[in-house]
Amino acid sequence: MTQAQAVIETIEILGGIATLNQINQNIFKIEDCVWKTKTPFASVRRIVQQTAGIYKIKPGLYALETHRKQLEQDGIMVQSEKNKNSEEVKTFNHSYYQGLLLEIGRMRNLDTFVPNQDKHKIFLTVPLGEISTLKTIPHYSYQKFVDRSSTIDVIWFNSNQMPHSFYEIEHSTDIQNSLLKFNDLQDFYVRMVIVADEKRHVEFMHKLGYAAFKSLRTNKRVAFLSYDSLDKQYEQELQKQQMEFIL
Repeated sequence: MTQAQAVIETIEILGGIATLNQINQNIFKIEDCVWKTKTPFASVRRIVQQTAGIYKIKPGLYALETHRKQLEQDGIMVQSEKNKNSEEVKTFNHSYYQGLLLEIGRMRNLDTFVPNQDKHKIFLTVPLGEISTLKTIPHYSYQKFVDRSSTIDVIWFNSNQMPHSFYEIEHSTDIQNSLLKFNDLQDFYVRMVIVADEKRHVEFMHKLGYAAFKSLRTNKRVAFLSYDSLDKQYEQELQKQQMEFIL
């Protein structure tokens, strides 16, 4: 079996769609393929980019052409100007970027949490609740603060079970609602991030300029992270995981 055939079979086993991380984790289970290289993950990256029958949905996310029709029926499709505002794309984007944040958090040895209402939403073929490392939110403070944070889209927790980062993904909903939530939680030493399309950056800055958010603004408590930047950082994190030593 060639390396390209092994990659295709791995994606097939994973449901016809997979991130580079998922392919790398499962590729060596294909016993009929020999990888005579010191950099097999680099070879996998080249194969998914150049092999007929494999197409790119997003940076770091690939699928088989034989599954394209079914994936599109399931709402998993290449985003275009024509479909970017469809409910299918909105739903897919939200759970997809939640999944990326959960994976990055795990790769950084942090505990991760998604709210109860999102645990059954699907990241590609796996429920978000199966990717997050925490099934319940840690009781890290007074109940009113724990309850206030329990609906945040993704939370990273450190080894002391204290919140490390709060992430709110805003595809089309009002950014102001997330800022109000962050405003209530600003006394905690935690990073707070709005994740959205770069086109909403101006809206983010406008809402952050409201008088009610003066403390968030002047203390630079909230950052904006674009989808494109998150995609790139996910790929960079994958590359770091493949290195024998990191400075």
